[in-house]
Amino acid sequence: MQADGGPEPFSTSRLQALPLDVAYAQEMAAVLFDPALHAYTGGAPEDAETLRARYERQGAGSPDPAERWWNWVLRERTAGCLTGYVQATVRGSRAEVAWVVGTRWQGRGYAKEAATGLVRHLLERGDVRTVVAHIHPEHAASAAVASAAGLLPTPEWEDGEVRWRYEAPGGAAPQGGS
Repeated sequence: MQADGGPEPFSTSRLQALPLDVAYAQEMAAVLFDPALHAYTGGAPEDAETLRARYERQGAGSPDPAERWWNWVLRERTAGCLTGYVQATVRGSRAEVAWVVGTRWQGRGYAKEAATGLVRHLLERGDVRTVVAHIHPEHAASAAVASAAGLLPTPEWEDGEVRWRYEAPGGAAPQGGS
């Protein structure tokens, strides 16, 4: 848990979003082993030790006190196994979000459920009013996830990716998803 209180757990109908902990590194290394997960974002799979070190850095929080790093692993309720993660970088009333579901669990709606749950969770906390995601223009599955979570594509681009955005009208959380 971060010094700022860190992320609070949340749930959807099939998933538990649990605050990131180094204890999850071994299982998450297996979940994220597929190089195909990096096709649109770059990089390569990390082994458990590398993930453990990254999780320690992420858990310590941002060096910028105005920014909060919130990370969750996703546990499938029935099987009890980890399936991926969601994350939010929060600065003021804006959160930049991302999601990854392991290849083995793709095609079952978990990413849509997790992203929708994440957006709802962030908005219900009360301090986040704008949610942003950056999606490669050829990544149709991720665009569908963003759309299901209530985000809309904008004409803005960053690092070759389209910026998707949700603006809370009067603090209302988006409907749908889980």
